Amino acid sequence: MRLAWKSLDKMRCLRKRSTIPFLGFLITFLLFLNLYIEDGYVLEGDKRQLRETSVHPSSAERYVHTFRDLSNSSGAINVTYRYLAGTPLNRKKYLTIGLSSVKRKRGNYLLETIKSIFDQSSYEELKEIVVVVHLADFDLVWCENLVQEITRKFAHHIIAGRLLVIQAPEEYYPSLDGLKRNYNDPEDRVRFRSKQNVDYAFLLNFCTNLSHFYMMLEDDVRCSRNFLTALKKVITSREGSYWVMLEFSKLGYIGKLYHSRDLPRLAHFLLMFYQEMPCDWLLIHFRGLLAQKDVIRFKPSLFQHMGYYSSYKGAENKLKDDDFEEDSFDIPDNPPASMYTNINVFESYDAAKAYSTVDEYFWGKPPSTGDFFVIVFNKSTKISKIKIATGSDDRQNDVLHHGALEVGEKLVGTKKGKQCSSYITLGEFKNGNIEVQDVDHKIAFDIECVRIVVTASQKEWLIIRSISLWTTQPPSQ
Repeated sequence: MRLAWKSLDKMRCLRKRSTIPFLGFLITFLLFLNLYIEDGYVLEGDKRQLRETSVHPSSAERYVHTFRDLSNSSGAINVTYRYLAGTPLNRKKYLTIGLSSVKRKRGNYLLETIKSIFDQSSYEELKEIVVVVHLADFDLVWCENLVQEITRKFAHHIIAGRLLVIQAPEEYYPSLDGLKRNYNDPEDRVRFRSKQNVDYAFLLNFCTNLSHFYMMLEDDVRCSRNFLTALKKVITSREGSYWVMLEFSKLGYIGKLYHSRDLPRLAHFLLMFYQEMPCDWLLIHFRGLLAQKDVIRFKPSLFQHMGYYSSYKGAENKLKDDDFEEDSFDIPDNPPASMYTNINVFESYDAAKAYSTVDEYFWGKPPSTGDFFVIVFNKSTKISKIKIATGSDDRQNDVLHHGALEVGEKLVGTKKGKQCSSYITLGEFKNGNIEVQDVDHKIAFDIECVRIVVTASQKEWLIIRSISLWTTQPPSQ
């Protein structure tokens, strides 16, 4: 049953002699993988009907197929899951939230995490999510007792198809003995993190076709209020831009968002390199191999770690995300737009970084009178509030000392890109910042441009830390 995994271990022995050849092999192989794996993975239909393990080809045959024919695979990994509670609905949801949980020596936070997901979501938001819990512990008595608790506390969510509890049977797991001890980790630590990679792989594999997007959480997390609405704002603001993984927490494997179409690739990736390194390290390689070079992390964080004891040996783990906010509903909309500026940009601190809610900013050399920074929307929009902050905590002098905020209409093409031909001034910057409320009540037209104009030259460089725009929602919404 373990033949394919053992053959992979023999292959890995050849790579132990040198780290550089191994990394070269890894990158080359996975680029090949990225080019040839099809996006159209689907869960097998009969998987949704079965409740218990049935007869399958030997696991050796399964894994030989998984690894030898990975480049032209057209289906999910062949696992028959146990359905412990709930069944998937036929309708595809907007977001799947995945949790993997094992028995802890101290503390158990899974029920609190599930409760937080549902309690912090509105009735309309609940219609768009499905929560999948993978009980990945081989102690079946523990699993059964926990399922009874989940069923008792969340029965209405299970009936509504919003909560599923599954398990991948133990026989589908690779050998967890004699694993490579990378980074000098003790054997039990290597076993724990290697199994965790497989746990996540099987969870991702199951969730492939349930929704358009997938969010990974850990089983000891608290959510911000209306986190789904905040997520949708971010996703909408990035329409037309390429991304693999968006991050809504800076901790561990919490708050990581993917397109569901990428889940089969990620599941195979975690399975192939399950014993190489922890899952959050593997995610960095996966993101890079799919051509997302930089981390895209949003503030405020939407999820907070709340556990005090780790699932690994019950060790203390009191990490907290200091960017978390319980009420994050006021995240800006920042509708899709293009940015233009005639201020000399320093290195890679380009204009687009001021408009994103990621932890980045625009940085330019000293501006002169008349210099500008303009945002041109993909389509005209109604704006209710504008808030712009310049400077940073460590460079407090790099603010806009003298500037004005303008909004415009009548878009025209110029040699330097699109611009509006008519502008109205909303206000002046004070101490490097400006906030204007009720813009839609002050401006009669739909806005096509927002412009920052330098009204006096300065010797200091200029950091535009954030540009935040809130749109006016139509009455039907």
